[in-house]
Amino acid sequence: MGVLFVAWMTAVGHPQQWLWWSLGTALATLGMLVRLWASGYVMKNEVLATIGPYARVRHPLYVGNLLLCAGFCAASELWWSVPVALGIVLLFYPETIRYEDQKLRRLFPGDWDRWAAETRALLPRLTPYVGNGVRVPWSLQRSLLRNGEPLHILLLGFGLWWLARGIV
Repeated sequence: MGVLFVAWMTAVGHPQQWLWWSLGTALATLGMLVRLWASGYVMKNEVLATIGPYARVRHPLYVGNLLLCAGFCAASELWWSVPVALGIVLLFYPETIRYEDQKLRRLFPGDWDRWAAETRALLPRLTPYVGNGVRVPWSLQRSLLRNGEPLHILLLGFGLWWLARGIV
């Protein structure tokens, strides 16, 4: 749903130079970088990621999505994109986060409880969580092969470029 929404904003957006270059691009780029950083630690259902961005927030990929969505809303300058984005977020994220937290708790009992007790779902900690879990280093290869994140970034970058074409 989020991918379709970003594609739609890209197709019909009418950006103005100041807003596109400043707020929209900055937020979208930050979202892409957060997602790239987080995806390099994910070993889905094998290891509980508690380092890197996961030491600050339980769902950094969703934080990246929220930043991306806010960036594309700003870059497209479509006034209705903000309430639509909020609706999508409120409709999907609470239940998705609840489901993923329950799943991780089942897969990694004890470790998940300690980590979750100190790490919020979407609001980052100022100081990183320090736990005793498995410390898998960040990997661009993992980000690409397991999660396809660099390819997503290329597509999103293309979307920002497409929006920029309309700037006078």
